[in-house]
Amino acid sequence: MKIGVIKESKEYEKRVALTPDVCRTLIGKGFECLIEEGAGEASFLTNQGYSEAGALITDKKTISTSCDIILKVNPFTKEEIDGLDKKVTCISLMYAQTQPDIISALAAKGCSAFSVDAIPRISRAQKMDVLSSQANLAGYKSVIIGAYHLGKIFPLLMTAAGTLKPAKVVIMGAGVAGLQAIATAKRLGAIVEVSDIRPETKEQVESLGGKFIEMPKDDSVKLEGGYVKGVSDDFLRKQQEVLNKHFSEADLVITTALIPGRKAPVLISEEQVSKMKNGAVIVDMAVEQGGNCACSEYGKIVVKNGVTIVGEPNIPSMLPLNASDLFAKNVLDFITHLATKDGFKWELDEEITKGSLMVHNGKVVHPSLVQTS
Repeated sequence: MKIGVIKESKEYEKRVALTPDVCRTLIGKGFECLIEEGAGEASFLTNQGYSEAGALITDKKTISTSCDIILKVNPFTKEEIDGLDKKVTCISLMYAQTQPDIISALAAKGCSAFSVDAIPRISRAQKMDVLSSQANLAGYKSVIIGAYHLGKIFPLLMTAAGTLKPAKVVIMGAGVAGLQAIATAKRLGAIVEVSDIRPETKEQVESLGGKFIEMPKDDSVKLEGGYVKGVSDDFLRKQQEVLNKHFSEADLVITTALIPGRKAPVLISEEQVSKMKNGAVIVDMAVEQGGNCACSEYGKIVVKNGVTIVGEPNIPSMLPLNASDLFAKNVLDFITHLATKDGFKWELDEEITKGSLMVHNGKVVHPSLVQTS
């Protein structure tokens, strides 16, 4: 089987779907790897490095028309789909619930398509979990971004001139990104408070040295596969009331709340921003899905009432070496689960295959898409 990687075209994207080391492993298993020229440059991975690993450096057209599998990090564009051979199987983050036009275009082309963001979160698929590996990096980097923009240091510092109090960091969400943000902020010496509407995360937060902010119980909170799938407006209002005091005392707030397939919930209103400290910082990790802060702007750093709000849309891409390495290793395990050098197994009832397969031979097959189509 031939596996092709095309260069990412999305704004702010520096990652690449395969690294030379992973290409070497795939080639050792009998696969062929074709890499678009310059695909790894933004990740500091050279054409020479890929060639030395045994991959063929070529152009996008050759990859699009000759490969059995084509890999990307981000969803395929309509232009990229137009250039595909119909027999190809596409693998990338596809966010199928919010990209119906892309799924339809892949089906119309006669392709098959796997969405790595839909891989089930089960124990035997942990090594394929792209979302977790990227969120881990994003959680770390979000704290570094916040520290850069904050006009004070994180740790307690006792000097001859006096004592500097530690910074107070509030983290919204104790998922993979939030937990890594807690650990990073604590390592830097901050006081860390954490809000999550899932009470079971309290133990994890406290094990990392964070203080858990208790939320009122509400039956409207819906969980599925470890994710929050929905909450009521009334709960969000109560949550804001609890958090007002914490926001007003915070030096840095990091928001991580996402709902798959839906716009991110607004957790920080414009009014709450106006009551925060002059010089405080907000890092909105959900800005690509609309943002958790009402004042966030996609791809911009804005200042509102003395509060700096960072709307960085692709934080994992700011660490492209690590992000590409982890993404490629996740994809390696995914591909070797789905296929051998001779072709795909197409075990359509197998849990990982069924959960991640969006389109099969031109037919939309994922249950969530079939129900809504």
